[in-house]
Amino acid sequence: MFIMTYNPFGYEGVVIRVEADIRRGIPGIDISGLAAGAVREARERVRAAFRNSGFKFPNDRVLINLAPAGVRKDGATLDLAIALAVMAAAGEAPPVIDTMVLGELELSGRVRPVYGTLAAAAAGREAGIKHFIVPSANTDEAAILDGCNVAGVDSLEDAVSALRCLREHGRLPGPERGPEPNDVTYGAEAGEAEFAVKGQKRYKRALEIAAAGGHNLLVFGPPGSGKTMLARCMPLLMPPLTQEEAITVTRLHSLAGLSVKGLLVKPPFRSPHHSASAEGILGGGRTVRPGEISLAHFGVLFLDEAPEFKVNVLQSLREPLEDRRITISRAEGSVHLPADFQLVMAANPCPCGRLGMKSRVYQADEGRYDTNAAGMGCYCSGDDIMRYWRKFGGALLDRIELRVPVNMPSISELSGGVEETVEVLAARIRLAADMEAERFAGTTIRRNAGMDAASIDRYCSVGGKTLAAFTNAVEKLGISGRAYHGILRVARTIADLEGSASIGTEHILEAVMHRRQGEDPYDVFSV
Repeated sequence: MFIMTYNPFGYEGVVIRVEADIRRGIPGIDISGLAAGAVREARERVRAAFRNSGFKFPNDRVLINLAPAGVRKDGATLDLAIALAVMAAAGEAPPVIDTMVLGELELSGRVRPVYGTLAAAAAGREAGIKHFIVPSANTDEAAILDGCNVAGVDSLEDAVSALRCLREHGRLPGPERGPEPNDVTYGAEAGEAEFAVKGQKRYKRALEIAAAGGHNLLVFGPPGSGKTMLARCMPLLMPPLTQEEAITVTRLHSLAGLSVKGLLVKPPFRSPHHSASAEGILGGGRTVRPGEISLAHFGVLFLDEAPEFKVNVLQSLREPLEDRRITISRAEGSVHLPADFQLVMAANPCPCGRLGMKSRVYQADEGRYDTNAAGMGCYCSGDDIMRYWRKFGGALLDRIELRVPVNMPSISELSGGVEETVEVLAARIRLAADMEAERFAGTTIRRNAGMDAASIDRYCSVGGKTLAAFTNAVEKLGISGRAYHGILRVARTIADLEGSASIGTEHILEAVMHRRQGEDPYDVFSV
C-alpha cells in the first residue's frame, strides 16, 4: 500500500510515494529511500502514536520505502503519511491512492503543523492529486489553490476517519474552500497613510518612479532626514499582486516556514538587519529554504544602513538582480528559487553620518554661535569615507537606476503641509502599472525595469531633440552600456506616469538626473 506526501526541496519540491510492506520477521520498522535523521526517527513516533491512539501496531516486520529513492528526505512532514501507509497495509485504514498526506506526529497521536503546505498542494495538484489531508493549522494554507479537496486533522484518528469518508463518499470531509485574500504586507513595519516626512520632493519622486517601474534605488543623506521612514511607505504605493503572483509569493513564504493564513495580495517588504549572513539573504541551509531575496519576490528588499552589511552579502546581490532568480548548488543537486525583487538601499554619507551637515561653534570672543561651512561637522577621514563607500563596488552600483541624495529638511518645509497623499500617488502609479501590463502582455516581463535589450529597442525608441539630448548626456557622463539601458527604462516609466506613449526630452533628462547628481557634495560615486 502507498500514500503520497511531499518533501520540500527548493521551490518545486518533490512528491514522495510512501510504500509499506508487512512481512514475517522480528517486529520492527525499516525505512529505505535515503531517509535523513528526522525521517528515521519517525519509526519511534509512529509506533507510540499507534499505541496511544488505540490502534494495534503490526507484530511483524514493516518495511517503509520512500520513492524516489535517490532524493534525500528530511524533516517530520512524512510522519502522518508513514503511519497511514502502515495502517493501510495492515488493513486498519482503507487504501487510497490519489491522496496527499502531510503532518508531524506527537507520541500522543496528535498532529502538529508543518511548513511548506501550499508548495505541497501546488506540487500535488500538478501531479494529478486532488485530495489533501493536512494538520488543522495548515488547512487555510492548503485550500488557497482552487480544485483542492482539503481536510484538516488534529490526530491520527481524525486522519483515519477522513480516509474512510473519502473511500465511502469520494471526497474528504469539510466544506468547499477557495483562496482567501490576506491583506497583509509580510515583513513591513506599517507605513503611515501619508508620507510622514515633509519636504524631500526629489526622494518622493524617486520612490514614485521606483514603485511604478520596479527600479532599484539608493538614497543617502544624514541621519534623521527621513530615508527609512519614506522607504517603508513604498508598499503602500505599489499596485497589488495578481492572483498568480500572490500564489507564488504565498508559496515562498510557506516554504520559509512563515505563518500563512491566506493569500498574500500585497507586495512583500523585507528589511533584514545588517548582521544578516549571505545564507540568510540568498537562501540555503541543510534543507534549502528561501532567503530574504526570495521572500521579497515581486516586492521590495530594503537594506537600511546598507554599507554596514558584509561586503560578500552586498556583492552576492548582483547576479539575482540580473537573473531575477537565485541558483543554490548542493551535493544533492541544484535548486532554483524565484528572486524578482526591487532593491532599495539607504545609507549615510559617511561612517559618522555628518558629512555635508553644518556644525555650530561657539565664538567666545564674540559671544555667539557661528555656523561653519558644510562638511565641517564630519569626523571621518577621506580614507574612512572611501572605505565606507567601497563596500558597494562599481558592479552593484551600476545596477542601481535611481540615486537620490537627501538633506535635512528646512524649517519652511517642516512647517508646510503634505504635498501629495499616498492615495494620489498610488492612483497615478496604478495607471502606469496598467500601461506596463498591457505593453508586456503575453511575455515574461512584468515591469519596465525587467526589459531586455530587444524590448528597450521596441518600447524606448527616441529621436530628434530627445535623441540629441540623450547623446549629449551619454558623451559627457561616459556611462556604461547597462547605465545607458537603465536610463531608457527609467525614462519609459516617467513617460508612463504622465500617460505619454512616447519618451520626450524632459523624461530623458529627469532619468539622467536620477542617475547622477552632478556637483552635489554627496555624489561620492560615478555613473
